[in-house]
Formats: sequence, C-alpha cells, structure tokens
Amino acid sequence: MPAINWELIERGSSPIDWCEDNYTVSPYIAEFVNTFSNILFIIIPPLLIHLHQPYARHCGPGIHLIWFLLIIVGASSAYFHATLSLLGQLLDEIAILWVIMAGFALWYPKQAFPLNWEKLPDGRRKFKFLCMVLSIISTFLGFIQPVVNAFILLTLGVPTLCLLVMELKVEDNLRVISLGRRTITLWVLAVACWVNDRMFCSWWASVGFPYLHGAWHILIFLASYTAVVLFAYFEVKNNMDYETPVLRYYPSDDFQLGVPYVLLERDVKKEGREKGLEQEKVHVI
Repeated sequence: MPAINWELIERGSSPIDWCEDNYTVSPYIAEFVNTFSNILFIIIPPLLIHLHQPYARHCGPGIHLIWFLLIIVGASSAYFHATLSLLGQLLDEIAILWVIMAGFALWYPKQAFPLNWEKLPDGRRKFKFLCMVLSIISTFLGFIQPVVNAFILLTLGVPTLCLLVMELKVEDNLRVISLGRRTITLWVLAVACWVNDRMFCSWWASVGFPYLHGAWHILIFLASYTAVVLFAYFEVKNNMDYETPVLRYYPSDDFQLGVPYVLLERDVKKEGREKGLEQEKVHVI
C-alpha cells in the first residue's frame, strides 16, 4: 500500500505565498483577508440556484452544476489561503479548471465542435464526454506537476472571454450588452489585481495595501457568475428556437446592479398572470 504524502497537507507546503502577511490576524489563518474574501463564492450561488429553478426545469439542470462548482472553488480557495498547503493550492486550481470545462461542455458553440460533431444529433453529448476526459487528464497532470495548472487555466480563460465578446458583437438587447460590458470590465480589473499582487507586491506592501489578491477573489467571482448568466442566455437564444430568454435582476428588475439571472418568456408571462390573480383577490377582499 503506497504511503500517504503528508507534506501535501502541511501548512506552508505550497510554493505560492501571496502578498498579504501571514498569521497577522489569527494564529490559525495564514492569509486572513485572502481567506474571507471568498465569501461571495459561498453565499451567492445558493441564491442563483433558487433564481434559476425555472431555467433549469426547461433547459436542463446543468447550470446548477456550475453554481455548485463555484461553491467548491470558494471553499477550496479559502482552505488554501488559510493553510497555504499544497493540497489547498491543487484543490483551488483544479476546482477552477472544472468550472471552466463544465461551462465549455454546456455552452461551447456547436459550430466550433471538432470532427463535424455539430452535424450529429448527439454532438453535444460527445463534446461533453470529451470535456470530461480532458478535465480528468488535466486533474491528473495537475497533481503530478502543479505548474501545469497555471498554464491550463490561462489557456482556457482567454478563449472564454473571446467567446463572450463574439456573442456580444451580434447581440441587440441593450440590457444584455450592458451586463456583458460590465462582466468584461470586472474581468480586466480582476486580472489587474492578480498581476499587481503577484508582480508588484513590494510596492503595494510599502503603501500598506497587500490585499489585492482578496480584491481578485471578489472581482473574479462577480465576473464569473455574470458570464455564466450571459452564456445561459445565449444558449437559449442561439439553440432553442421555441424559447425566448429574458434577463432579469434580483431583488428588483429595475435595479440593474442587482443579481442578474435568466428567465424564459413563458415564465415571465406566468409570473405576470399570478400577480394579476393576487391583485384581483385583494380587490375582492
């Protein structure tokens, strides 16, 4: 029976140490701000699961997998920054990989499928299987050689942004375009924070703000979940002729800085009818 490599879970076993000073707030948490800045990954996805129940009912439950994986990303990242262990680093990076690959499996454009799979009735299923195989191989390689993870994530992140830009270029709904621009802006700001924390740590520490990686967590979550909402919208618009997607905001649809989500027009009409009936009951009473 092979011996367990306990060095993986030892505190400080990761070769990566971010700019924030270690154990300054708590003797049990290495990077306090970087740990708790993952809170949005934990508290927002359950709300998104609730808001997308009608979408999942008509378009498939795959979107719920994305929300669940985002929770895993947040939990893994918090564990990594609390311990700076190599296991935490690997779980963090691999969870991000699975989120991206799950998004590809669900919403990658059919016209870009390999081997002319877009012409096959089960082309999407074949592509999902391919994404799963690639994810498993990448996970295995990541554990053997952790440096591979950064290369894989960079390779996958840029095409995702390019796909979003391509969809927005042909979009005519101003509300969707506005959300897309916000998503891209958040992504650019997030990457800028990541690069500055990694490359210019000494300067940011000298001005008393070594917390840009924590800002990265907040910004990249906002960019990621809004991108998921947009790709869910485009999937219905491009591939479901019998449905019409509607971009809504919670808690008020008039407040476009709220939480965006996708409904189908049939559910919007149903919602309107239900409100009408409620108003009639109030008048009767």
